[in-house]
Amino acid sequence: MIKLHAFGPAFGLPDPSPYITKTEVQLRMAGLAYEKVKGDLEQTPKHKLPIIEDDGRIVADSTFIRTHIERTRSIDLDEGLSLRERAEAWAVERMLEDHLCWAMVHERWMDDENFRRGPALFFQGAPDHLRDAIIQDVRARVTTNMYAHGIGRHSAAERLELANRSLSALAVLLGDKPFLMGDRPTGVDAFAFALLAGLMSPQFDTPIRQAAEAHGAFGPYVRRMAARFYPGHAWWWDREAAAA
Repeated sequence: MIKLHAFGPAFGLPDPSPYITKTEVQLRMAGLAYEKVKGDLEQTPKHKLPIIEDDGRIVADSTFIRTHIERTRSIDLDEGLSLRERAEAWAVERMLEDHLCWAMVHERWMDDENFRRGPALFFQGAPDHLRDAIIQDVRARVTTNMYAHGIGRHSAAERLELANRSLSALAVLLGDKPFLMGDRPTGVDAFAFALLAGLMSPQFDTPIRQAAEAHGAFGPYVRRMAARFYPGHAWWWDREAAAA
């Protein structure tokens, strides 16, 4: 059986990493049995999650995991799409993964209040006398990565402008369709859903969250995907409803 290495539920999400949720959704889209286990970044080939173990082989990176399961199981998560539609789906996925997701990560890790609400919780298991130093070191490395990517070189207003353009483009592409490419979910929906669910989590108070919530189609889209692929998960909107 496939083993999916993940962080585990957090912030009312199945996983704080949309890349892990993407892979889990795609495994479920493919109808593949899998076991979800706690991942260890230090034991992964690229020091990132997700990875899967499949028949003794380790596959790292969500995009290569999808390629692996499609090739080894003769599955096509984009079945029925034309060549143009497949190209559009790939372009949308790259926009979300390589651009908009970085803006979300910046807000979680670089804003002190959002860091306290979210990523700081990842370090609770560290020894008390080492925790502050570990946090300082990890945040410094995240800052370096943000600057190298480019998102960390922009002002808050510039980051929001770029995020708004991506969100507006995604809203136009979704339109009034149930899923991004039509009447059924395809590979690109796995990450779009994971990212939007993370962006709109009330765990974090961010301008990008407000921008995402302003697009009325995103909420129903996220809930539609959640009902289909995570019917048993207690989502952040379930917690809000229970508290009301």
